[in-house]
Amino acid sequence: MNSSTKPLQGIPTNIITGFLGVGKTTAILSLLKHKPESERWAVLVNEFGEIGIDGGLLNNLNGKRDEVFITEVPGGCMCCTAGLPMQVALNQLLKQAQPHRLLIEPTGLGHPKEVLEVLNSAHYQNVLDIQNNVTLVDARKLHDTRYTSHDTFNQQIDIADIILGNKQDLYQAEDKSLLQDYVRARKGKQIPVIFAEQGLIEPALLEGESKTAWNRDSHDHHHHEHQHQRSHTSDINSVAIPASGMLMVENKGEGYQAIGWRFAADKIFNRDTLYTWLSGLQVERVKAVILTEQGTFGYNFTADTLTELPLEKVAESRLEIIATQTDAHWQAQLMACLIPKPPQDANSAS
Repeated sequence: MNSSTKPLQGIPTNIITGFLGVGKTTAILSLLKHKPESERWAVLVNEFGEIGIDGGLLNNLNGKRDEVFITEVPGGCMCCTAGLPMQVALNQLLKQAQPHRLLIEPTGLGHPKEVLEVLNSAHYQNVLDIQNNVTLVDARKLHDTRYTSHDTFNQQIDIADIILGNKQDLYQAEDKSLLQDYVRARKGKQIPVIFAEQGLIEPALLEGESKTAWNRDSHDHHHHEHQHQRSHTSDINSVAIPASGMLMVENKGEGYQAIGWRFAADKIFNRDTLYTWLSGLQVERVKAVILTEQGTFGYNFTADTLTELPLEKVAESRLEIIATQTDAHWQAQLMACLIPKPPQDANSAS
């Protein structure tokens, strides 16, 4: 990394946003694979759930680790509390990486307008150059009023310079035109609407000054009452796992609930049993990094499919579920996927 103390200035910055399960992390991985070899990129990832998983997935799967710096902010919308969690993480990331480009992935339930407010604050006025904001949308969701009436879903479209209609291979004939019409109605004009599969984004789409109107005098500076409720007060990702070998945490907000677990490294899962259980869940979102008897795997579950990817070994297993309603039976079902430890040999103790 460049050790120069030259002040950070004019860093090209893009927000990559979209609702739960639309493929944001996959899209960012695609971008990282095609970034210019000579550049360092930084990624600030926000997660709705309390258990940080996206950072581990991105670090494991991106193939240019020396030139990519990733920081995550778990635990709800990172712009809460006047943007303080976001600013602390962002300042540390910029200092460490001194990047040529910064990507910001807000949680699918975060408020992108408030993220933009932080990025456009006086503190970052000369540091960041806000370029094209890319919003991923699954056009099929426009048939569901739970999405079209959700403030965050519409904010994501409002702040977009480019709309990426992802998962086009799953669309019906009318879905593309439905998305184009919806965007035009929200924006009052037509902006680029590009269709893709697997979140494939050309890096060239990131370039160009954002045309999202931003006038500090015309924006409300109050912050939403996000009403996130947490089952703890400490940083759940840094506390020691108790002697039981398992730690669970919950939070909720924006009409959704999240439940997550951390498991000690000696807790090994049966790969086939876990896959079967995950496949049968009726939920909005699952992400996990899991130690199994067949190796380490990352899991990414949406309403469409469960994806399993081999990973390098991680320090511990982590799993997070987001749903409109959590199920009290999930923990017992998850524990049943663990491989029982063999009983201690009594003779060896004598």
